[in-house]
Amino acid sequence: MHLTLGDRILKVNHAGEHGAVHIYAGQLLLARFTAPAACAGLAGKQAHETRHRAIFAAELTRRAVPRCRSYWLCAMGGYFLGICTGLLGAQAIAATTVAVERVVLVHLQQQLQTLQGQDSAATVSIESILAEEQAHHDDAAAQLKPDQLWPRLLDPLVAGATSAVIWLGMRF
Repeated sequence: MHLTLGDRILKVNHAGEHGAVHIYAGQLLLARFTAPAACAGLAGKQAHETRHRAIFAAELTRRAVPRCRSYWLCAMGGYFLGICTGLLGAQAIAATTVAVERVVLVHLQQQLQTLQGQDSAATVSIESILAEEQAHHDDAAAQLKPDQLWPRLLDPLVAGATSAVIWLGMRF
């Protein structure tokens, strides 16, 4: 089966959204104890990510394209990241969201530029999630307190891991 660039991008985005759903699941599991005030916001973000995953799944189904090989790896990695950062509390949770969404937003903008005029269905799918991804970033960034350890420590680790997962997903 020959996959177009749009197909590959949609597969990676679908797997990434699956990972995001699981990040929030892991965070929610522990935030009940470490950051109860964050739970409602986390549940709302998880619902958005679940909807985003469904958008990409529907487009993959329409194209008869199988999901990415990294789909379950993204889930396991996301859940592990969510558990770890949920254990560390509200600032770690917010720092994680900022780092992940910053990388994702840059990636989505690059995808839109690449696909412009080539794959309108993929472009529409990507554009349909952009505003919510930006809102996740902005909401989490507003929660960060200056001079906290977790944002400085987690940002390069989480951003690097997110970039690596995207890079690997596009190659497999």
